[in-house]
Amino acid sequence: MASVSTAPAPGMHQIDLSKLNLHQLAQLKQQMDQELNVFQDSLQTLKMAQSKFVESGESVEKITPATKGKTVLVPLTGSMYVPGTIADTDNVIIDIGTGYFAQKDIDGAKDYFKRKVQFVTEQMEKIQVLGIEKSKVREAICMMMEMKMQAQAQAQKAPTS
Repeated sequence: MASVSTAPAPGMHQIDLSKLNLHQLAQLKQQMDQELNVFQDSLQTLKMAQSKFVESGESVEKITPATKGKTVLVPLTGSMYVPGTIADTDNVIIDIGTGYFAQKDIDGAKDYFKRKVQFVTEQMEKIQVLGIEKSKVREAICMMMEMKMQAQAQAQKAPTS
């Protein structure tokens, strides 16, 4: 008998899939598909954030006293740059989110980006675990739907006397 247990999570309950009809199973499968899509979208968003933080951390690594006075291209938009000169190799200004910026020394910036990468990676791992669990639930639903459809087909083939 197929059943899906989500009991460890508060407010959740166990569903006996064998007691659901095909229509209910199809609705449950559709819900699982939607949830899996949300997880995939979240993973993609987190992957982009992770890449941004990794790239920022690598950029901070390149700032050394030897780079002082060097000319760099400063982005004004995604496709427009102006030449600039590195004036301070001891501090950087980092985007900490929602339009706020903070000045950090180089070591502080390295640590900030390292922690952000670690945090985002942990969130991605949590979502992946949830996605695997939801995939298993979806698979159990599909198996039960298949069993019920086969049982229906057998019942229709059975001779009526």
